[in-house]
Amino acid sequence: MAKDGLVDKLRSLIRGSGERGALTPRLEEKLRAQLRECAEGQGGEVSARARAARLAETYAGLDDAGRRRFLKIIALEFGPDPEQVAGAHAAYQVAVGTPGQWNAESALRRAMRSSRIRILTQFNAIPQGVKFLVDLRADLLRFLEQDPDLAALDRELESRLSAWFDVGFLELHRLTWHSPAALLEKLIEYEAVHEIRSWTDLKNRLDSDRRLYAFFHPRMPDEPLIFVEVALTDHLAGNVQELLDEHAPVFDHRKADTAIFYSISNTQVGLRGVSFGNFLLKRVIDDLKRDFPRLSQFATLSPLPALAAWVRRNPAVLAEAGIELSLEALSTGTWAADKTLQRALRDPLQRLAARYLANAKQASGAPFDPVSRFHLGNGARVERLNYLADSSPKGFRQSFGMMVNYLYEFDDIERNLEAFASDGRIAMSAGVRRQARDK
Repeated sequence: MAKDGLVDKLRSLIRGSGERGALTPRLEEKLRAQLRECAEGQGGEVSARARAARLAETYAGLDDAGRRRFLKIIALEFGPDPEQVAGAHAAYQVAVGTPGQWNAESALRRAMRSSRIRILTQFNAIPQGVKFLVDLRADLLRFLEQDPDLAALDRELESRLSAWFDVGFLELHRLTWHSPAALLEKLIEYEAVHEIRSWTDLKNRLDSDRRLYAFFHPRMPDEPLIFVEVALTDHLAGNVQELLDEHAPVFDHRKADTAIFYSISNTQVGLRGVSFGNFLLKRVIDDLKRDFPRLSQFATLSPLPALAAWVRRNPAVLAEAGIELSLEALSTGTWAADKTLQRALRDPLQRLAARYLANAKQASGAPFDPVSRFHLGNGARVERLNYLADSSPKGFRQSFGMMVNYLYEFDDIERNLEAFASDGRIAMSAGVRRQARDK
């Protein structure tokens, strides 16, 4: 197959088209031989790229069982040679304290460097190679749940991706209604917090009183890695349906003094563990301050995505907060149509949410809520709880309609961040802390 045809086929397979087949014994042996050639670096740069492209094409055309076997071959058969590592380690121990120590240390590093790294690096060099590796890791994460033999390969690939996706290499772009349609379609597909229901909904989120920013990698120019949606307002927003109302009048952004971050979506499953969300917020805040000097308040309107899961694990907390409805009844949201119940549940649900944010922890001691971990880890403060702030089915299912504002107060960010990192202390407004203590 000609090189151009191979690249086109690879691109097509990465996009998900084409049939996927089984890894036959004959194909497995051919694949193993090609992997050995990759690991040994046989041939020049051109032949190495062509070989890596053929391997990527083979992988992209396999079914899940074949892909899993492909990855397992790399994981188990291309690690460091134990005998070489043992020999290099023994030589290093003998050389410690002598002039030959640093040469022995270098030899030990070379012995511990697995052939897996050489194989992965060659994939990086082919057209669409970075996207191929990101998608390959998404597969790897799925398979890893049932196959711990893949853990070493996952750690090495995560390490490579962390280096390749260092924030210094990323480009921040503002996306508008005039951005390419293919890119706008991906925003609809990738939105993970508040579903984009239509093109009209998307257009509303890109209007003059809104901003949407995304990080891109130069080798993946058509794929946003993470994006944040911002509303320019004159108040601390407390209801996401009002914020996303397509029929609401457009706010005069020249009068805005508050920027509300209401959705942050990671788009690439294969980049799990590669963190750049905090850098995105800092870059966006700098851009907004430059364009809108009147802005004095930067806050979020955030979900509590694990509140219901925490209650499920700790059912006694409902009664302790003064809530008589069951978890199932709260999750349906039907109670919100009853004005009497709506009034009766306001204080208890705010109390429940405040205690959740103040006290719910993982085994590691970190906050149970993933969104809370993110914003507290960036130096924000839990500012205000919002009752019936998300009346969508998802909002009731995850958090009984509750949402929270995290506030980024610039004079306090470093102090909050240091207190959270050193002893897990959570920055909270006096009002939310009082709700957490209420009986």
